[in-house]
Amino acid sequence: MFTLSVCSAITALQAQVAGAGAAQPVTALASVEAVTSASSDQSPPADLVATEAGGPQLLDVGDVLEVRVFDTPELSGRFRVDSQGNIGLPVGGAIEAKGLAPEQLQIAIEKRFRQREILRDPHVEVFVLEYATQRATIMGEVKMPGIYPLGGRRGVLDLISVAGGPTAAASKTALLTHRNAPGQAIPVDLSGASDGLPQPQVEPGDRIVVTRAGIVYVVGDVGRPGGYLFGEKNSLTVLQALSLAQGLNKTAKTDAKLIRNTPAGRSETDVPLKKIFANQASDPQLQNEDILYVPVSGAKQWTEKGLTSVLQMAVGVVIYGRY
Repeated sequence: MFTLSVCSAITALQAQVAGAGAAQPVTALASVEAVTSASSDQSPPADLVATEAGGPQLLDVGDVLEVRVFDTPELSGRFRVDSQGNIGLPVGGAIEAKGLAPEQLQIAIEKRFRQREILRDPHVEVFVLEYATQRATIMGEVKMPGIYPLGGRRGVLDLISVAGGPTAAASKTALLTHRNAPGQAIPVDLSGASDGLPQPQVEPGDRIVVTRAGIVYVVGDVGRPGGYLFGEKNSLTVLQALSLAQGLNKTAKTDAKLIRNTPAGRSETDVPLKKIFANQASDPQLQNEDILYVPVSGAKQWTEKGLTSVLQMAVGVVIYGRY
């Protein structure tokens, strides 16, 4: 009975909340073109090749490298690791790069130059401009969703930070799915309660999804009808929801309706607000997409209107008596 009377209001509120909480569309791929366009006398950003305690990233097919030979620019250049795992030097021929760290490739190139008597005492530097396969996908409620290079061993929070951080509509939970276990999502706490504990490590091809916070809708005769997101604890009670909606109006009934989506359809449950306020009934926990409807009390409304009319008449009589 109450469901039909509030459907239109709920549809409008859902549209407003979705619009407010949605992340702005942005281009999410990390830009390596700015690195590759840098002049040859500038080093690429360190975060593309930085390593942490787990060791350096190993080169793979498709990676883009910059090889610099000291004082010999004609032997320097940018190379992509081919399908065979090699790079082709302009002088010196193909050399295997797949499976090596950049430092190991430097040593291999220097050795090749000495063996073929190209240079007597070569000094080579190798920079990784782009990791073709060392990437992870970040989706959901982040400001810049997309595909990002790992650039070393990183945790879930590190990559969420790279993606601009969570949006205002994000929950306190992210789901990490490893490429080799697509059906097993690992929940990661984003609330800070697990600070100090080791983070799950993100591996190439993994996917991170920051879930959207639960939302409840408070409509009817309340101070500020609207949709309200769950807080830090990912939970909300009836009284907490009413508090967010600035409480009941003077003309509101003290009995509300809780409308909930179930597999069998929408269900309606009476919520005795008067007993809850008096601590004579428990404060129900709300679930995601619940609707709390507070109807208008006809008796209170007419009483309010009657008092207003009487007051207006009294003011009119006083003014008329003066003049």
